[in-house]
Amino acid sequence: MSEQETLGLAEEFAHYRRTVLDKVEVPGPAAVRRTVRGRNRRRWGATATTALALFGGSAIGYAAMNGPDHQPGPVDPTPSISVSPTPDSSTSPTPGPSVTTGGPTSVVPDGRISRAQLLDASVTLPAWRAGRDCPTSGVRLSGDNVREGVNWLLTLDHGDVDGDGAVETVALVQCVFGTGGSMQVVAFDRDEQGKVVTLGRVVMTTIDKPQWLFALDVVADGTVRVQVGDIAPGGGWSADWSQRQWRSYRWKGDAFAQVSGPTSFGPNPNLADVSVTTGDLVLRTADDGSRTGTATVRIRNRGTGPVARVGVRLAVPETVRADVDGWELCPGAHGDVGTITCSVRQLAAGEEIRLDLDFRVLEGIMLSTDKADVEVQPWDGKGDVLPDVKRTDNLVQMKLIYG
Repeated sequence: MSEQETLGLAEEFAHYRRTVLDKVEVPGPAAVRRTVRGRNRRRWGATATTALALFGGSAIGYAAMNGPDHQPGPVDPTPSISVSPTPDSSTSPTPGPSVTTGGPTSVVPDGRISRAQLLDASVTLPAWRAGRDCPTSGVRLSGDNVREGVNWLLTLDHGDVDGDGAVETVALVQCVFGTGGSMQVVAFDRDEQGKVVTLGRVVMTTIDKPQWLFALDVVADGTVRVQVGDIAPGGGWSADWSQRQWRSYRWKGDAFAQVSGPTSFGPNPNLADVSVTTGDLVLRTADDGSRTGTATVRIRNRGTGPVARVGVRLAVPETVRADVDGWELCPGAHGDVGTITCSVRQLAAGEEIRLDLDFRVLEGIMLSTDKADVEVQPWDGKGDVLPDVKRTDNLVQMKLIYG
């Protein structure tokens, strides 16, 4: 090629760049991502269609035979599955545009919501129990329980709970009243505009049981595990005394239903019911001029489980002393003037123990009152007082009579 021809060819390329390439849009990162998402959607769509054809009949039949009873209800169409990038946790994600690959396909919104984002959102909660004043519409969740009537966000977890291929957020919320209040686990998602929406309630506390929700966990297959307790802490009841169970729940298209774990609680061994009865203390003159007598005290475990120990308190006149005999079954008798205390061994459910306790009043001493209180309290193995389901039979009065 001659030098003149070379120069002519270079001039043609320069003209091409000036007149043609300026009108061509160079593919950037956004175009690349759209292309990749379109290919992923085609692969997911083909895989999902094949899986439904092969396993749809047997899987649905197995679920119908083994799943819990559930009344069918209206089910919204499930959007096509697509893979969406996870947004930065500091900002709410902007939903991507719908992409067409042979037909209209919606992008599944990402429902991963951080704690800060959930506290900043206005949400709708499933209804609380009747009589509760916590709001349910246009709610701003609270990060603490500083005042009554707020919806307190205790904890949250994430996972694909509805099987749409995108992550949702599951939160434990409490309607605060005093040291307690109703609790519920709620699943949240985002709509196509990125707004936080409520998917549904997983489980809530009841007046009966469970009265408390301790923890939640979303596992890889979308199952929501919740640790429930039979009795709510507070009012002298320690959380350590509550029976705890892990129960699992799955989304069934229009609501959550329990799929595994216990469905009821047995008798709580820490929920005690002890009672006491006593006869009169008849004081008779002894050879040394003092007055002595024996009082019979009966302590019964009316509960459904054993009680580790039972504390006994006798509020007697300050001139009355515990004598040496009769206290072997209630050892450790001691106390200040006017009060004698001791403790009884473990009592099995339904067991009764009889204490024949000896007392003495020194010679020439007159009683200031003719009554004495006898009170019993159930204790756990650590020596902490347990609540009693029927406090009215824990205290009786014993008459003191000169014989």
